[in-house]
Amino acid sequence: MKLIVLVKEVPDTYGDRKLNLETGLADRGASEAVLDEISERALEAALTYADANPGTEVVALAAAPAGSVSTVRKALGMGADRAIHVADEALAGADIVLTAQVLAAAIKRDGFDLVISGNVSTDGSGGMVPAAIAEYLEVPQLTGLSEIEITDSKVSGTRPIDGGAQRVSAQLPAVVSITEAFPDPRFPSFKGIMAAKKKPFETVSLADLGVRADDPEVARSIMLSIAEKPPREAGIKIVDDGEAGKDLADFLLKNRLA
Repeated sequence: MKLIVLVKEVPDTYGDRKLNLETGLADRGASEAVLDEISERALEAALTYADANPGTEVVALAAAPAGSVSTVRKALGMGADRAIHVADEALAGADIVLTAQVLAAAIKRDGFDLVISGNVSTDGSGGMVPAAIAEYLEVPQLTGLSEIEITDSKVSGTRPIDGGAQRVSAQLPAVVSITEAFPDPRFPSFKGIMAAKKKPFETVSLADLGVRADDPEVARSIMLSIAEKPPREAGIKIVDDGEAGKDLADFLLKNRLA
């Protein structure tokens, strides 16, 4: 069984997040770069299965800047068997379609039984990459899972819905995405960190994958403008002088909040 886990480098959630107003891209230097927590949970799901099923190969796959090696290597320290790092300057500011196209090409090139991803990254928050990858790979997708069960031929899971839970399953190969309901990820041990230095780490470019960032046959999203978020304005205070109830009701109606 080969499990490919999508991992992503993101700005630290607890650090400053800023946009470069000249390029319109996230300012990656504004805070420390870390492995996304949801990626770590996806990796934990794969490693938990591998621990109980000898012969399972866990491959960490990332599309990230060339300087992200140490972040991607953390996945090896946690226990992944090897890593594939897609690094290409043409990927700067890649939209969801290009990101999915590149990751799907890398997955198809390496071969897979199951792709495991987080449902939403903490930087872009697009939430559509796993579904787009499944479309490119032409395989079933199970998204937003809070539980997962993997057998030799099938993957199943539970997806929360309004008022209950939905059981879903698909034959392998498939793509799944998991939510933060999954257990906390394991910490890389000292032994794991040292072993990670000797594990296979492959760096590939778009040319290696046969993907063109400027392919005229594929639609890309284009950023037209960007502006800094305006400062918060002072709110409206309603003083109870006997008419507060009416004033509050008028405010709610005026702002279509009631």
